[in-house]
Amino acid sequence: MGMLMVKCPQTGHAIPTGITTDRESFRRSTVFFSRTRCPFCRADHAWFAREAWVDEPSIRVRRRSAGPPA
Repeated sequence: MGMLMVKCPQTGHAIPTGITTDRESFRRSTVFFSRTRCPFCRADHAWFAREAWVDEPSIRVRRRSAGPPA
């Protein structure tokens, strides 16, 4: 699961919409229109689903070092 994000047209920052979903479910959803309050420019932004993306946490893999730390 991740947060549905849109881009602030004023600042270019990615802003969370408050909607949690996964990429596959979002891809299958119907086209919709919504509004989100931007914490950066403090304006309400109207957006369509095609302008949004799902920001899912990536899985981090720890690498083992070849030897002891120098």
